[in-house]
Amino acid sequence: MKPFMLTYPNEVIGSSNGGDRKYSQRSNALKGLAAALLSVGLVTAAPLLAAESSTPSKLQMQAGASKAVQSQVDKQTAAAAAEKRKQLLTDAAAAIAQTQQALKALEDKKNDVALKALADATGKLELIVARDPSLRLAPIATEVVTFDVFAEPETLKLAIADAKRALSNGDIPRARPLVEALASETQIRTTNIPLATYPSAIKGITPLIDAGKIEEAKTQLEMALSTLVVTTEVIPLPKLRAENLLKDAQALAEKKDRSKDDNEKLANQLKSVRAQLQMAEMLGYGKKSDFQPMYAQLESIEKASAAGKSGSGWFAKIRKQVAEAF
Repeated sequence: MKPFMLTYPNEVIGSSNGGDRKYSQRSNALKGLAAALLSVGLVTAAPLLAAESSTPSKLQMQAGASKAVQSQVDKQTAAAAAEKRKQLLTDAAAAIAQTQQALKALEDKKNDVALKALADATGKLELIVARDPSLRLAPIATEVVTFDVFAEPETLKLAIADAKRALSNGDIPRARPLVEALASETQIRTTNIPLATYPSAIKGITPLIDAGKIEEAKTQLEMALSTLVVTTEVIPLPKLRAENLLKDAQALAEKKDRSKDDNEKLANQLKSVRAQLQMAEMLGYGKKSDFQPMYAQLESIEKASAAGKSGSGWFAKIRKQVAEAF
């Protein structure tokens, strides 16, 4: 899986006074973001950004505490995808396969084979509707794509500001890849048959074949196949990381007689929770008004757990806040 690079011409941001310094700051920040954008998706890769033609040599990876919960995050996203796959309808997938078979048969001038395939497809779709008359979309396939960005908050702020500037200037081609790259999420994309239109479209092709209007029948088949609907479920990764970090931090905070290493680990976990929440806020996952109470709650926990102090019930409020904010 090879990510592609997008290189933009050098330009100075702001007025001439201090312009070189501002450009240098922006250039270095976007170089960091270029190195930080890492896609591990099964289908595609997020674009990497570069302020200049040179490629950064180092990746900004996750902090240790965040990296430690990554296996838990991976399991959760895999479980969500597996649950979505359970909802796929075998008959619906078969109907699409038979529609494609009918199209190929028409191209091969095998009209009888095409008619048989269309009849089978129609039967499958009628069976689906009979089982659940309220169903509007019949899922046939799913794919999982993950986009992740590992960068410091200041780097993200500069990249977001650059994207906003491009949009305000009407420079959509420049803004588009910048915005697309600013994501930390797993997308579960499901392809569906629209049951309100697809079955009737298939039924309307048989009379065309019977009338010898093969080219028109092929065109209608291709149009029907192009009406499949893709729905996307987005799982914000900062949320999953924050939830798992909070779970681990709670276990440590409730531990009596923590060691020096335990205290350091707890402090790092709480720091990483804050970083994940900041990333979620900057990337637009959740309402901005929801984050300040979470930061305040984190600060309260940090003070309560200072100097090795332990206790229970400290995390109930913030875990509830995180669960409800996204």
